Amino acid sequence: MDAKPRAAARPKRIPGGRDGRRMLAIALVDRTGSGLWASVSVLYFTYVSGLSVAEVGTLAAAAGAVGIAGAPLGGRLADRLPITRVLISLQLLRALASLALLTTDNYTLLLAYSAVGSLGDRAANVLTKLYATRIAGPDRVRTQPHTPTDANVGGALGGLAAAAALAAATAYRWLLAGDALSFAAAALLTLRCGEPPSPSRIAATSKDTAPTTRPANPWRDRAYLAYVATETVLSLDDAVFKIGLSLWIAHTSHAPHGLAALLLVLNNVLVVALQVPLARLGTTTAAARNLLIPLSAAFGLGGITMALSADGGTSTTPLLLTVSAIAFTLAEMLHATVSWELSVALAPDTAQGAYLGVHGLAQSAQRSLGPLAVTAAIATGPIGWTTFGATIAATCLVQRRLVRDRLARTPLSVPPVTVSEH
Repeated sequence: MDAKPRAAARPKRIPGGRDGRRMLAIALVDRTGSGLWASVSVLYFTYVSGLSVAEVGTLAAAAGAVGIAGAPLGGRLADRLPITRVLISLQLLRALASLALLTTDNYTLLLAYSAVGSLGDRAANVLTKLYATRIAGPDRVRTQPHTPTDANVGGALGGLAAAAALAAATAYRWLLAGDALSFAAAALLTLRCGEPPSPSRIAATSKDTAPTTRPANPWRDRAYLAYVATETVLSLDDAVFKIGLSLWIAHTSHAPHGLAALLLVLNNVLVVALQVPLARLGTTTAAARNLLIPLSAAFGLGGITMALSADGGTSTTPLLLTVSAIAFTLAEMLHATVSWELSVALAPDTAQGAYLGVHGLAQSAQRSLGPLAVTAAIATGPIGWTTFGATIAATCLVQRRLVRDRLARTPLSVPPVTVSEH
């Protein structure tokens, strides 16, 4: 009898093989440590460092402003140096900045150390995405959904660990030390990752490349800068869950205050459960662009239901707020898929790092603009939330038209991927 044919090899779930899985593990460790610190940072500066409310707010704002420079700086370095070495250096820098906070209560030094940590955080965030993009190659769309999933799981684990530690009266300093150790562990894990090919460095060393040829400059690419501007608006959903929901519920008499925490848990659960399945809707560049239509609808629905909750009763208000949270979570997941693919597809291979670094400015900028946008929506009431949702919904359609001509001049960067390949 003929030997039975060998079963077809089972496709890898994570493109990039071991290095792809290691980078996801690194992201999980990183975000777990960040979750520890994010949960207690305000309390640490208030009760341990003895800062006033105004000083804590100024420190956070200043550190965030400095962090904006981290994304383009990290991207530029990744086009010139091995990305793993840069990432290791940034993780160690973040670890040192966290440990340095333990050494002083001087406001100027706390501000400086926080700014350095913020700079490293935004740069490392861009480099993690760039590494995943390079190691996965054409299959990068299948890597994308695992990144926000790991971030949510890591943030939740860190938050739960911090809550347990505080309940047990564990010192705030140990939580900050745990944050620093997570960055050191991430650096050690990165040492085991292989260096992916860099199109920009290959082009720079190629004998066929003319000496006078310069890589594309994202700061002179008006179309890409306009795209990044729309990305800043589309990223405002982040502020809804960090600030908007809690403040709105606090000012809505018919909603129990405990609902805010439950909706945040719902957000994390939905992202962990649905991010990977939803990413199958954007398996090509063209498909990712078309997702901007349902993304627009999700933002519009989120704003309308938030506005309607102001006039609801004791039963309808929680229901409307839940629908709004689901709509904004759906928007968050769809935008993650769209943003990952379009930001890479619109960037020239020879300047990928620089372009993704500029794209990272969108997330950095929304950290400052987001709180202002949602507090303005809350201050103006239902019409404010309707305008908030409608503005982002309209921006989705603007972005869809904006990238159309650019993509028409460029072949699709990602071949079709069947659902079975997941």
